[in-house]
Amino acid sequence: MQHATAIPAALHVEGLKIEIQAESGPFTVVRDMNFNVARGETLCIVGESGCGKSMTAYSLMRLLPQGARVTEGVIALGGEDFLQMGQRAVENARGEKIAMIFQEPLTALNPVLTIGEQIAESVRQHRKGSKAAAWARAIEVLQLVQMPDPPRRAKQYPHELSGGMRQRAMIALALACDPAVLVADEPTTALDVTVQAQILGLISDLQKRMGTALVLITHDLGVVSEVADKVIVMYAGSPVEEATVYELFDAPLHPYTRGLMGAIPREGGGGERLTDIPGTVPALWNLPAGCAFAPRCPIATARCHTQRPPFVMKQAGHRAACWEQPDA
Repeated sequence: MQHATAIPAALHVEGLKIEIQAESGPFTVVRDMNFNVARGETLCIVGESGCGKSMTAYSLMRLLPQGARVTEGVIALGGEDFLQMGQRAVENARGEKIAMIFQEPLTALNPVLTIGEQIAESVRQHRKGSKAAAWARAIEVLQLVQMPDPPRRAKQYPHELSGGMRQRAMIALALACDPAVLVADEPTTALDVTVQAQILGLISDLQKRMGTALVLITHDLGVVSEVADKVIVMYAGSPVEEATVYELFDAPLHPYTRGLMGAIPREGGGGERLTDIPGTVPALWNLPAGCAFAPRCPIATARCHTQRPPFVMKQAGHRAACWEQPDA
């Protein structure tokens, strides 16, 4: 009897640790990140500013800022370790195997090239076709992202487009070579609410249609509830909860996750006061000895202040790092 060969996840991350080198010495900004994302699946990584979610996103592209580096872990694309690739292979993989939608397209797009030129350049780098074929592909993907009048917009520069159009152009550039994995770092932050909804709907629709694995970085649980299949909640550089989107919203296990949800305005709430999380996020270079959330946690015990809880399975498919939640 023959056994089916397991298909590797489009993206596999294991034991990821990221450090920043400061004048006073190195400190860890991301630790213990482990996840898999399959084709057609959406993983949302959520948390407050400074929790390490964007650092995680940039590490997936091997685009960490100067002074930051991955010191441990595996980032595998279709079974191949991206961290062990040479620079030429990395450049070939970006765009073709993995691509990114940046938070602010005006700074991510090249200001001296037209939108069409930038997309066509990426297509020619990976597909080696003619200039005419690359330009035709640029028009095609601009149509795909519902850019109004694609032939005219392709000849315009980034500064000539509105914020929503620039983000559509950024999405078109990311999808031009049909990558297996798409990373989106807060792609709607700079947009107004109406355009945000359009862009999120567009990304989700294209991702499902093309079968792309999507990693979406956000601080907005409303966005998570709309698009996620799985969710990782981060706090102070570490994951504190992971579950399917339904399990997370139905029965959040970590006090930090419950605090975030208590701060979401609810339709028909009748003006009720939202809960808040007291205190502030600790500095990543000066974390407390135990659970990083303990100083702000309403159920913390003495153990929480002295021992760091492991990130373990609490229920089937639902992990959390909390001493006060019983293991499965």
